Amino acid sequence: MRFTRGCLTAALNHGRGTPDVMSSRAALDWLSSFGWVIFIAAAVISFGLLMLLRPLLRRHALAHPNVRSSHKIPTPQGGGIAVIAATVGVAAASVLLGGYGPGGHSVWLVLAATAFIALVGAVDDLRSIAVMPRLVLQMVGVAIVLASLPDDLRVVPFFPFWLERALLGLVILWFVNLTNFMDGIDWMTVAEVVPLSAGLVLFGFMGALPHDATIIALALCGAMIGFAPVNRPVARLFLGDVGSLPIGLLLGWLLVVLAGNGHVAAALLLPLYYVADATITLLRRLMNGEPVWQAHRSHFYQRATDGGFSVYQIVSRVFVANIGLIALAAATLQTTSFVWHVGALIAGCGLVALLLYRFAAAKA
Repeated sequence: MRFTRGCLTAALNHGRGTPDVMSSRAALDWLSSFGWVIFIAAAVISFGLLMLLRPLLRRHALAHPNVRSSHKIPTPQGGGIAVIAATVGVAAASVLLGGYGPGGHSVWLVLAATAFIALVGAVDDLRSIAVMPRLVLQMVGVAIVLASLPDDLRVVPFFPFWLERALLGLVILWFVNLTNFMDGIDWMTVAEVVPLSAGLVLFGFMGALPHDATIIALALCGAMIGFAPVNRPVARLFLGDVGSLPIGLLLGWLLVVLAGNGHVAAALLLPLYYVADATITLLRRLMNGEPVWQAHRSHFYQRATDGGFSVYQIVSRVFVANIGLIALAAATLQTTSFVWHVGALIAGCGLVALLLYRFAAAKA
């Protein structure tokens, strides 16, 4: 218990001035008592809103098949409205009802940035926004999230503060877009976000995240569970940019906070499949001189579908791989050994490399 209590105290008081052990314990006790309420409320609200919005989205927000698509018939998109509304609403209410305020990480700025990016995604779903204006608007949302980080949150302390913040901004911006890029088949985002956010919740209870970040991860996990039934193959509703972009923003922020609390290896391991698939695909397209902003079907999971894998076979493998990555990440939280952290990262890279190889080697 020595590690857990010490880590919990440090995490919950990171950037908040004078340590308050009783406040930290009260926050954990409150989460232990009401965490299930947050999860269920987010799931129920998300699913309920989806049922209300689906007829409207079917009339006004149809996603027509294109070169990138895996679906064959026009399908309504915009389910992310319900997911983000449930996440933001439940998280905000939970922070207020918990009586702990926004904390040093200024959760209100994060939730405001999430709503802003969701609005950008909604407009893009209805009327496509050009690449550069869309990128500038995303950078505004990322800048708001960066402003929410405590001044003493450092991931790479030997870098100048301004350089580290700029690099963290690029990381979060990449998460905004890679989540969108990877949302290409039914249940793919569910298979990634549910285990990743659940892992973050677990780490929050282990003391690796502050209570407000843990609340947001818990609400996001519940909201995605509420979305899962309508996105089950063959999907009746897609997430859309209104969902994938702000989800990427939240995940990027949560992982930066995790890394800033001294758990860099865990922050690298949790999203490793998504990061590897999206980043390797982007670099390969750049090296081939292909326009990276155009729709394509060259992600590893897309090549697997073209090679004969079913959607269920792909997402189940991604889900299982994510469970393995969570286990490796959780192990790094139990020790400060550099050798162990490097070993866990090597094991995680091997696991993801094997999955990518199997996807790429698929033959129809």
